[in-house]
Amino acid sequence: MTKYHSDDYIRFLKNIRPDNMTEFNKQMQRFNVGEDCPVFDGLYEFCQLSAGGSVAGAVKLNKQHTDIAINWGGGLHHAKKSEASGFCYVNDIVLAILELLKYHQRVLYIDIDIHHGDGVEEAFYTTDRVMTASFHKYGEYFPGTGDLRDIGAGKGKYYAVNFPLRDGIDDDSYEGIFKPLISKVVEMFAPSAIVLQCGADSLSGDRLGCFNLTLKGHGKCVEFVKNLGLPLLLVGGGGYTIRNVARCWTYETAVALDTEISNELPYNDYFEYFGPDFKLNISPSNMSNANSPEYLDKIKSRLFENLRMLPHAPGVQMQVIPEDAIDIEMEEDQDKQNGEERISIRASEKRICNENELSDSEDEGDNRKDIRSNKKAKKTRQTESTPTDSKMVSEKSESKEAESSNSVDKTGESSNATAMAVSESTTSDDKK
Repeated sequence: MTKYHSDDYIRFLKNIRPDNMTEFNKQMQRFNVGEDCPVFDGLYEFCQLSAGGSVAGAVKLNKQHTDIAINWGGGLHHAKKSEASGFCYVNDIVLAILELLKYHQRVLYIDIDIHHGDGVEEAFYTTDRVMTASFHKYGEYFPGTGDLRDIGAGKGKYYAVNFPLRDGIDDDSYEGIFKPLISKVVEMFAPSAIVLQCGADSLSGDRLGCFNLTLKGHGKCVEFVKNLGLPLLLVGGGGYTIRNVARCWTYETAVALDTEISNELPYNDYFEYFGPDFKLNISPSNMSNANSPEYLDKIKSRLFENLRMLPHAPGVQMQVIPEDAIDIEMEEDQDKQNGEERISIRASEKRICNENELSDSEDEGDNRKDIRSNKKAKKTRQTESTPTDSKMVSEKSESKEAESSNSVDKTGESSNATAMAVSESTTSDDKK
């Protein structure tokens, strides 16, 4: 994570906990942690998982082990070098792009979250090797950045593309700006890899959002970028109506896999949360679209003018490729060895899920309750090994080692133990 973030910031994230926050008052103010970026148990481990997933995906793309990698736990596009922001602590997107740049001369970042991808734009604002394109709500809306005139600086001038939008944009309007603009960006910039942030808060009905996109409109962006045929990393992002976030990323996983899935939701442990219709697709609301065709055409024309200022496919002399952040081959071997010890995702969820973890949302109605929370929890027994047991196991182990050593001395044979250490580099926006 320190490939981008400062050492003292990452050290702070590692050490702070809800029970010691009073010891870090100054650091919390310095690193903007505490209000829209609260401290919680497992914060550092969460950052490791989010960042590690995106970086691992980038490594697999670099090694051509896959053409599309997905980390729905990533997409935390607001985090800065030494500052948390908008529910984002570690910027997994920046870390993944840095990994991609080891093998790719130019990387394109596209953001369809309702909030501006300010953290990613800031990280690459002065370089011509990364182009950022963000389609977002602009005005009196977090984070307040992403003006049409924000185009980059220095070598990065014209390499930041911002499309400021108004409330209520629908599928047709969004498609009418997304496809032609991204086509022009790809033509002029000629990236060899793409990162697409798929924030679900741009969907209709999101609690913090104000757009009117359906799953199909949102998913068409994923489909269009996928069909460009370039190595693609899909990451998550914002989304505050949780059942619609699940719908969105399920649908877009199917899009990435070229798979048709039914609109009828299969029964599962969380089925009651998807009522009253229990369907995959969501319907648009009757909110008005404040984005007139004239406004969208005006912004699109301005952005096309900026893109014409770009030199075609800027050349980059590639240096010696740095070491990969994650040794994929080593991890795959380890996965095979530990395969029998793995448990299913469903079993893992049941093991770690608290009884009241999934609260009934205010807008979900009386008929959609967590059915598990209405049942009495069954009593379970947890057996722990006592210190005496541990001591006995330790003594038996030492006895076996001594016998093995004596046996080697008697036969005159020697054996060399080779210890292979696998160094797992765990690296890292709305949200918000």
